[in-house]
This record gives sequence, structure tokens and C-alpha cells, in this order.
Amino acid sequence: MSSSPPQPDCPRIKYVHSFEELVSTKFADGVNALCWARTLPGDFDEIVAQFDVKEGRLALDEATLSGLTLSLAGQAAREVLLADRKALADHGLSPVLDCIHGYPRDEEGGPVITDVYSFHVDSAPVEADTYLCSYNHTASEGLLNEEAVRKVDVPEIRAELLELYGGEDDEEFEEFLSDNCFNLHYAPLPEAQPYFFGIGNLWRIAIAHPESLVPPCIHRAPVIEPGQPARLLLIS
Repeated sequence: MSSSPPQPDCPRIKYVHSFEELVSTKFADGVNALCWARTLPGDFDEIVAQFDVKEGRLALDEATLSGLTLSLAGQAAREVLLADRKALADHGLSPVLDCIHGYPRDEEGGPVITDVYSFHVDSAPVEADTYLCSYNHTASEGLLNEEAVRKVDVPEIRAELLELYGGEDDEEFEEFLSDNCFNLHYAPLPEAQPYFFGIGNLWRIAIAHPESLVPPCIHRAPVIEPGQPARLLLIS
């Protein structure tokens, strides 16, 4: 299973041409991902190289970014980061810029792995969306809803979860699945063709919440291999 850029006619993705259009467009008619495709100026790897992030993640605030001594290309990249942070914050969001070399792994080895490297959807008890942008060498990966199945709906996996739960397949079992986030994770179907979010593109993706009119966007974080630079990610 390989990944490719999303096709322009993909029914789940709509392309927009400005930040204003990104934040104002309503999710409807099955569209659950908005992409503002951009080619950004500057050297973002120069900013990553300022920090020795070999595991975990490091949050970069405005003061930290402003204090860096950078080349002209690095300065151009910094201006983009500051502008994106400000745009999201001015929209009432709480953006976080992370320099990431890895997220915690689900090491319990159960029937459903629940870390961010598994295809999953975000969820909230109230109306909300997820915004994200990768600025350097690797980006998130998406999966169309038609090409995926919830792992808890796979009979063999559900049977394992029932055994783990130790009860009946009833409303309390559904609560158990929700409490442990098992119901948020997906498996790609055999014909699935995941797509890359791309570098520099600012995305807004639908999440699972009670008022949503569209299915949530399925996605996962990329694995950073040993020796690769950390990932520079803005998320809100």
C-alpha cells in the first residue's frame, strides 16, 4: 500500500485559495477535508536544526522563534510560521508549533493499537475542527472513508475486544470502546490508496462530534526514521 497526493476531484477533499476561505467554508455534501495548497518560501529545516530533537517533541513559542539567529532563508521560514500562528490565534484557535521526532507508542499490544501512527479520527464533545500544516520533509497521511473500516467493526477484532471487556456486546461495551478510543481507529481496505497531506499545505479536517454533518477525516502521523530530521508541525 503506497501513498500519493490527493486527486483534485477527490469527493472528500475541497481545495480553497485563502485562509479566509479555509476557515469559513462549511463541511457539507460529504466533504470532510479542506486544503489550502501552498508553496512556501524559506528554509524550515534550518529552524529544525537549531534544536537537538532526537526523540519526543519540543513546543516552539513565538519568543523562541524570534530569538533564533537565521540566514535570510531561515528568516523567511520564520515569518511564515509566525504568520500562520497569528492567523489561527486571531481566529480564536490555540495553535501549537511542535518540533517532533516521535509520539508515544501504544505498547500494550492489544487488538487495537491507539497511537497516532494508526489511522484514526479526532473527536470532541462539542463542535470543533483540526487544523494542521507540516513544513518540512514529511507530512500526515489521509485515508478516504470509503476505503476504510472501523477496527471495532471487524468481526475478529471485535471478538478479541469482547474477550478483553469480559461482558456482552451491549451499550456498556460501546462505552468501553469509546472510553479506550478503540472506536476511533480504522483499518484500510485492500484496495485503499492513502494520500499525503503534502508539505506547506494548511488543512482543516472534520472530526467526530455530535453536531457534525459529515464523517470525520481519517488520518495518521508519519513515522520519523532514525537519522531523519524532526518534523515541524503546526496543529490546532
